[in-house]
Amino acid sequence: MQSYIIEGGRKLEGEEYVSGSKNASLPILASTILNEGITKLYNVPDIRDTRITQEILKFLGCKVKKSKEKIEIDSSNITEKEIPEHLMHQMRSTVILAGAILGRFKEVKFSYPGGCDIGSRPIDLHLKSFQKLGINILENAGFIVCKCDKIIGANIDLDFPSVGATENIILASVYAEGVTNITNAAREPEIADLATCLNKMGAKIEGAGTSNIKITGVKKLKDISYNIMPDRIEAGSLLCMTAITGGKVKLNNVIPDHISPVINKLEECGCKIKKEKRAVLLEAPKKLKAVDIKTMPYPGFPTDMQSVFASILTVAKGTSIVVENIFENRFKFMAELKKMGAKITTEGKTAVIKGTRKLSGSKVISTDLRGGAALVTAGLVAKGKTEITNIEYILRGYENLDKKLRNLGANIKIKEGE
Repeated sequence: MQSYIIEGGRKLEGEEYVSGSKNASLPILASTILNEGITKLYNVPDIRDTRITQEILKFLGCKVKKSKEKIEIDSSNITEKEIPEHLMHQMRSTVILAGAILGRFKEVKFSYPGGCDIGSRPIDLHLKSFQKLGINILENAGFIVCKCDKIIGANIDLDFPSVGATENIILASVYAEGVTNITNAAREPEIADLATCLNKMGAKIEGAGTSNIKITGVKKLKDISYNIMPDRIEAGSLLCMTAITGGKVKLNNVIPDHISPVINKLEECGCKIKKEKRAVLLEAPKKLKAVDIKTMPYPGFPTDMQSVFASILTVAKGTSIVVENIFENRFKFMAELKKMGAKITTEGKTAVIKGTRKLSGSKVISTDLRGGAALVTAGLVAKGKTEITNIEYILRGYENLDKKLRNLGANIKIKEGE
């Protein structure tokens, strides 16, 4: 088991490059199943979640060639139609492979997915949507079997704008007969990136990035090369880490429009921010001001940024209120922040944070991916040494986080477990 050891109190300063998006890479890796040839992907982050997805692709029969700058996937000889249970349990987003396998082979078998414990993320929306496309579903002993003779385009109105369900419907509908219309679709930039990639292959998807998406079925896709979008959550996290340390950092490979709600709230906190076409420069004030945040589906404040932002509010001047509207278990990390001296009270989906003058280094446990990043954020400003255990969660979603922070002046290292 690895840990992060952080000596707090150093300002982050300098320039850093943001990696490719985790949340775009996973569905795009899944989409390569639909192309019966070779897909070359650039800017894929080398993190645990993308590695697990590549392992599943290999298990299915894909040939995966990885070099420093690209991943090449040959999906011409897929033999398996079952997602292996041991890999399915390691992360929840493996469920999006189901839509791609269904789209190509009209059948798939998988177990319930795993991942971070941040509340129920039921796949009922996915299964209900599959049924609308004419797919039969059988649940048996923890496994789900989806099968049909043909996938038929349908009108699907989502009860909630679920990112995963929207992606799964798109993947399952690429080869469908007729037209599929999704209303109340998720609008995240990662969905637009998936659609852009599939359209380059020859799919016909319109409206991705809006709440109404239209997929017209096609017969065949072609080989392509594709460059994955930057990771907006990594960009937001690094900006928050700079803000809490009172630093000044320029981030390259960022699309500022993707993180507008985070930038707006950081400006409310007193940060000076300059936006360029593919970069953001942040200069932190001497003392951050308290602000209120409320998570919402895109283009609202992202739930994936709530934990890290809450962390910077622990040392802001005044009282902040944080409302989490997406996942119900997203405050678990706050118990760990309290060990460091944070003044937080939680009730239901609301947290009240009273800014304190300083945090103190402590031994804390990472409870999930973004909660772990929140502890790193607090550790950067805490007096003394912070040890964060269970960092496997953090390594799932941030590429070379410790290295990037060291480049910016932080004192952070990985300690190998016993």
